[in-house]
This record gives sequence, C-alpha cells and structure tokens, in this order.
Amino acid sequence: MHIRLPQIDGSVKTYALKASPIAPAPAPAPAARPGPFNRSVYAAAHVVVDPWATVDPWDAAPVIDWDSTLAFREHLYRLGFKVAEAMDTAQRGMGLDWPVARELIQRSIGHARAVGGELACGVGTDQLAPGPQVSLAQVEAAYREQLGVVEAEGGRVILMASRALARAANGADDYHALYGRILNDCSQPVILHWLGPMFDPALAAYWGSADLATALETVARLIADNAAKVEGIKVSLLDARWELELRRRLPPGVKMYTGDDFNYAELMAGDEAGHSHGLLGIFDPIAPVAAVALAQLAAGRPREFRQLLDPTVALSREIFRAPTRHYKAGVVFLAWLNGHQAHFSMAAGLSSARGPVHYAKLFELADACGVLSNPELALARMKQFLSVNCGIAG
Repeated sequence: MHIRLPQIDGSVKTYALKASPIAPAPAPAPAARPGPFNRSVYAAAHVVVDPWATVDPWDAAPVIDWDSTLAFREHLYRLGFKVAEAMDTAQRGMGLDWPVARELIQRSIGHARAVGGELACGVGTDQLAPGPQVSLAQVEAAYREQLGVVEAEGGRVILMASRALARAANGADDYHALYGRILNDCSQPVILHWLGPMFDPALAAYWGSADLATALETVARLIADNAAKVEGIKVSLLDARWELELRRRLPPGVKMYTGDDFNYAELMAGDEAGHSHGLLGIFDPIAPVAAVALAQLAAGRPREFRQLLDPTVALSREIFRAPTRHYKAGVVFLAWLNGHQAHFSMAAGLSSARGPVHYAKLFELADACGVLSNPELALARMKQFLSVNCGIAG
C-alpha cells in the first residue's frame, strides 16, 4: 500500500505503509481484561461532535454525538485504561463549555457504572470568565459548583487548574488557602492538576510564580499539608526534571501522574528512585499499543515495554508540538483514521488548527509505530482528506 504525502518543503513523497498494527487480543468486557497494569493509568479522552447538528462551530456550543463519545470510552475501558473525563483533551475551555461538560460528566459516570469502567472527572471554574473583577470567593464558588456535580453522581475528582484563579490570585498563599479549603471538603481523595502554559497560556505563573522551582515549593507544601485528601498530582510541563523533583518529594501514598507527552515512556518505566503513573492525552490515540506495552511492564519486562512504547514518542511529540494547545486536532484526526468516528470534525472548528503537512506526518508516524489499527481504512480516509484539503489525488 502506498500514498503520496505532502512535505513541508512543498514537495510530495510516496510513502509505503508498514501496515503492522499493534493491539492486544480483544476482551469481551472491561472486567474481563487479561490482567491489571502495575501502574494507575488514565487516558484523557476526546469527545465526538455531531457535525450535522453543530451548525456554527465557531460561535455556538457543540452538539455531542453521545453514542460515539461513550463508545470510545468503552474502547478505552476494554483495553484496561481508566478515563480522565472532561479534561483538556475533551476541549475543555477550547470548544467545550461548562453546560456541555456537565452533561458529559453525568453521562460518562453513568456509562462507566453500567459497563464496569473507572473514571475521574475534571472539576474546574470554566463557567466563570477570568477578569479583573473576579474575586477569589467567586473562584471558590465556581469550583464548589462543579465539585458538587461530580460528587452528586458518585464520581472521583480531578481538580483542574483554573484560568480565573491564575488571574485572581495575588500569590502562593492564595492558592494554598483556596485549594486547602476545597480539599478539606472533598468526600474522597482527588488528583491535582498542574498544566503548564504551553498547554494553556492563561495558566502562566500558576501556583503564584513564573519560576518553576518556586511554584514547585508551593505545590509540595500544599500536598504535604493535605496528603490525606490528595490521591496524586498530574504534572504537564513537558520537562521531566520538574516531575522527577516533585515525585521525589511526594508523601507516601501520593502518586505522581505524568502528563508529560514528551517523556512518558521513561517516566512510567521509572528507575531505582521510583516511577510515575499516567494521566495522558496521548493515551487516547495510542491506546492499543500502550495497552500491550503496559502489560509487558506488569509482567516484569521493562525492556519490552520500552521497545513498544518508545516508538510512539515521535508521534506524540508531533501531536503536541508548539502551539501545544492544538494537540487535540491530532488526537481527533487519528480517532477518525482508526474508525472511532465517521468524520473529522471538532468543537469550535479546531480541526483547522493544524495544516495538511502536519496530518500527513501524523499518518506516517502512526503507521510506523503500529497505531493505525485498520491500515486499509486509514489509507482510504487519508487519501480522501488530502484530496479535499490540499488537492493531492491518489
């Protein structure tokens, strides 16, 4: 199988597909999967929009295709993953507003309970527009409103970073005090969320300082003071040294969840000093390959784990390249190529956030590491995409 792919220099090259997908044997239900991973692993999942009903994607909230959205979550459960729901990968704050996110949370918790899946849901403040008039009390009330929705459904919580808090806080003490009050009132331990400005520029200087060493001190103190209410922390800074430093300082029983889509393989493999667990957007498109790799790690074969997962890192680095916030486009594109949805359409029209050369590179890298689960389907869809978007036929 061959395809003509556009290149950044304006040329077109003929690419011969490897066409060797990697996937575990299918499991009949989430509870019947072959065995647990020896890491706690969440895949942050995307949403599937209804492109017929979403008439004006730039100017209105998306209409969600609930059947396809929940079917994708069941796909992740069957592979052995937990789901991180209503997070950045679901275009939270970049196309998915709070009313739609609330319905997503409610539906997903009910669905997970019905099929035996595990999930945790993002709690943030995105119903509150950041601005100079917003007070810390309003930020706290917004957090509590969303916390109430998740806990009313019996769900677990990921306490997301807040754009409004980043704007309203005057320093580290404001973060420490507000988070402390919220954590004290949570019914069960939560996962904290440190998302760097490469993912969302509005989160610059989170925890009260643009200096990462100073911010890390604030986070470490917050966790130490509230360890009984913190299951773990997700760190997404795309720089392994900060994750390693904070991981070293976590109290016993508090997990480090890597959100580093550049260095996840080595961070989850770990070393003599410890390892990270996973809460990653990249596990949405690479889930079958990652499931096979994680099974190898659980069986005590770290070398085989790295042999399977390391080749996916090049794909992840292209998906998450700057501007990193547009990574969702690559995630949804691969879901379309792999047959998890019938179209390549996104909330807020963000399929246009990347160009055809980027998508061509994703196709090639996904094939190289075994992520194209149905190469014939992916090839047909890629040819269709290139014909429409840049006039390359055949």
